[in-house]
Amino acid sequence: MPAIHPLAAQSPWVELVAGRQDWDDADPDLLLAMLSQTLWIRSFEEHVLELAAEGLVHGPAHSSIGQEGGAAGSVLALRGDDFVNGSHRGHHQFLAKAFGHVAAATPGSLPKLTDEVRTVLARTLAEICGLADGFCAGRGGSMHLQWFEAGAMGTNAIVGGGVPQAAGFAWSARSAGTDAVSVTYFGDGAVNIGSVLETMNLAAAWRLPVCFFIENNQYAVATPVSAATAETRLSARGLAFNIPSWRVDGMDPLAVHLAMSQAVAHMRAGRGPTIVEADVYRFFHQNGPFPGSAFGYRDKDEERRWRERDPLALLTREVLRRGLAAESAIDQARREVDEALREISDGFLEPDPGQQPGKRRIRADRWPDPGFVDVGVRGDLAELAGSRYVEQDEYPGTLADVRFIDAVSGVMARRMELDPRIVVMGEDVDRLKGGTNGATKRPLELFPDRVLGTPISENAFAGLAGGIAIDGRFRPVVEFMYADFMWVAADQLFNQIAKARHMFGGQSAVPFVLRSKLAAGTGYGSQHSMDPAGILTTAPGLRVVAPSTPYDYVGLMNTALACDDPVVVLEHVDLYPSKGTGPVDDLDYLLPVGRAAVRRSGSDLTIISYLSMVQRCLDALDAVPDLSADVIDLRWLDRASLDWPTIEASIQKTNNVLIVEQGAVGTSYGGWLSDEIQRRLFDHLDAPVLRVTGGEASPSISKVLERAAIATTEDVIATLRDIAAR
Repeated sequence: MPAIHPLAAQSPWVELVAGRQDWDDADPDLLLAMLSQTLWIRSFEEHVLELAAEGLVHGPAHSSIGQEGGAAGSVLALRGDDFVNGSHRGHHQFLAKAFGHVAAATPGSLPKLTDEVRTVLARTLAEICGLADGFCAGRGGSMHLQWFEAGAMGTNAIVGGGVPQAAGFAWSARSAGTDAVSVTYFGDGAVNIGSVLETMNLAAAWRLPVCFFIENNQYAVATPVSAATAETRLSARGLAFNIPSWRVDGMDPLAVHLAMSQAVAHMRAGRGPTIVEADVYRFFHQNGPFPGSAFGYRDKDEERRWRERDPLALLTREVLRRGLAAESAIDQARREVDEALREISDGFLEPDPGQQPGKRRIRADRWPDPGFVDVGVRGDLAELAGSRYVEQDEYPGTLADVRFIDAVSGVMARRMELDPRIVVMGEDVDRLKGGTNGATKRPLELFPDRVLGTPISENAFAGLAGGIAIDGRFRPVVEFMYADFMWVAADQLFNQIAKARHMFGGQSAVPFVLRSKLAAGTGYGSQHSMDPAGILTTAPGLRVVAPSTPYDYVGLMNTALACDDPVVVLEHVDLYPSKGTGPVDDLDYLLPVGRAAVRRSGSDLTIISYLSMVQRCLDALDAVPDLSADVIDLRWLDRASLDWPTIEASIQKTNNVLIVEQGAVGTSYGGWLSDEIQRRLFDHLDAPVLRVTGGEASPSISKVLERAAIATTEDVIATLRDIAAR
C-alpha cells in the first residue's frame, strides 16, 4: 500500500469575525467616518438610479447599493499614497478613495459635507452621465472612473481586466522605495478569469504589495457562485499561490476594516500580496433599479434576508448604541447629501420641451464638445521636442557593419544606463545570457536587477507593465517571445493599454514599449509565425514601428523609449544575424516619428514595404534591372505616424504602386494601406495597387508548405517581371 502524507498550505487562510467587543473598542472617529462614507455612497447610488430611471444615464448604471460597507471599511485602512482600482461595479470604491483624499477630519462628530466632498460628488455624477465636467471628461461613464491624484487608478469594464495593472502599481510603489500598497477590487465572476489567476501567481512570485479584494456578491449577473465553481469560498484561491487570505462578512464594515488592516500591515512589511474575500450582496440587479427577483434568478426571501444585514443600518445602530452621534444628526447628514445631489443634478438638467410634464434632459452646454471625440487617442509628442534627430546620411560619428541583434542589445543597455526608470521584462529575458536571441545580453550584463524574467503569462506581465506605465514613475519594456503571443495578451494590449489614455480623458501618458519578433520562415509553424502589423494598426492608441537596419533600430528604439504613448517595436528574426550599417560609438540619436526612408529611387514604380521584406525588395529589383523603382521603407506603420508626404510624392512621380509584405493575406497590413492609397491618390494611379503577400493559411512546419505560405524574394521578382512586361 502506498503511504499517504497529508499536505498543508504554506500560507494562512482565516475567517475574521468582528464581535461586540471589537465594536466597543473601535475608534469612534473610524466608526463615524465609515458611517458618513457609507451614507454618502448610498445616497449617491440611489440618485444615480433615479437619473437612470429617467433615461438620463446613457449606458449602464451598475449600482453598489448593499456593498458600500465593504468599500468604506477597506479603503479607510489605506493611506493617501496607496492605490486602488476596480471593476465595472466600482462607484463605491472610487468614491471611498476620493472621499479619503479630500474629506477633512472632524474628531468626535460625523465628517462634514465640505465643498471638496461636494466637488467629488459633482464630478463623479457628471462622469456617469457622460458630461464634460466629469473626472474623465465624460468618456469613462459609469464603468471607467479615474482620479489619478487620489490614487483611484481606474475602474474597468472588462471582468478582471484591471487586476494585472494593480500589480504594476504595486511594483512601482515598491521599486520607488515606498511602502505604499495597491488594492484591486473585483467580483466573484472575475475569480476564474485567467488574468486574475496569472496575476496572483506573478504577484506572489515577486512578493508585490497588492491586495486582491474579492467582492463576492454571490452572482455574476444571474449566475450564482455555486454554478461557476466547485470551491465557493473564493479566498481559497490564495492557497494555490502561497498568498495569505482573509474571509470576512462584507456586510460588516468593521470586520472588513479589521481584515484589511491586517492585510495592509502584511504588505507594508514587505511580505508580499494578500487576498481579502468579502461576502456582500447587491440589492439590485446587475444593472438598473430593479431587484434580481424581478428577473427570476433570486427570490424575495433571499433578498429580504440580505437586506436585514444592510451595512448602513448596522453602522447606524452601532454609532447610536455607543452614543457617538444623535439620530437627528445622522438624519441631517442624509438630508444634506440628498439635497446636495439634487442641487448638482439640477445644475446640469433642464425641462425637456415637447415631452410630458416633469421630463428632463441634460443641458446642451454640459456635454463634451463633439470635436473632443478623438483628442487624446495618443499624445501630441511634445515630450520629443528638442530631440536630436539624425538620419544616417547626416550621422557625424563612426559607422560600420553591425549585427542587427547587437544594435538591439546595445541601444537598450545605453538607454538603461542613462535612464534608471527603464525596466525590461519578459519570458527568459534574464536567462540564456540574453534571452532566446541575445536581445537582452548587454542589459543583463550591466543591469541584471532591471531585467526581469517572468512566468509564462503574457496577459499578467503585459498588464503589470501597463500599470507601471500608467503610474508613470518607470518606463517598462516588455518582450513577447513571438508576435503570436499578442493574442494571449489581447485584452491587456488592445482593451487596456491602447485605450487607457483616451478612455480616462486623454491626459495621462502611457509610456509602454512592447518588443516582439516575427519568425516566419523559421519552421516554428502556425502559432509562432504571424505578422501582426495589420492587427496592431487597427488599435488607434498604439504606435507601431518596424526597423529594418541596425542604424534605424537604434534611432527608432530611442524614440520609442522617449515617447509617452504605447509603442510596439516589431523585429524579424531574419534580421537578427544580419549585418548592416550601424553606429559604433553614438547610441543616443533619435529618428523622428512619422518619417519613412527611401532606400532606392526610381521612376517606374513605388514599392512600399517594411522589416525584412525591404531588403528582399531591393534584391528583387537587382534581378529585374530594366525596372526603376522607389523603395519606401515605412518604418512607422500606425495610421497616425504613416509618412504620407513621402508616399504621395513617390506615387505622383511613378503612378504605380506595389505593396510587399510577408505575412498572410487575412491579417494583411497592405489591405488597409492599398485601400487608403486608392482613396487618396486615385487620380495619380495608372493601374490598381498591386500587392505581394503570403497566402491565406498560417505557415506550416513543413519546409515546403511554409515556403508556399509566405512571400519571398522570388515572389517579388515574379511580380516585378510581370509589371515590367506590361
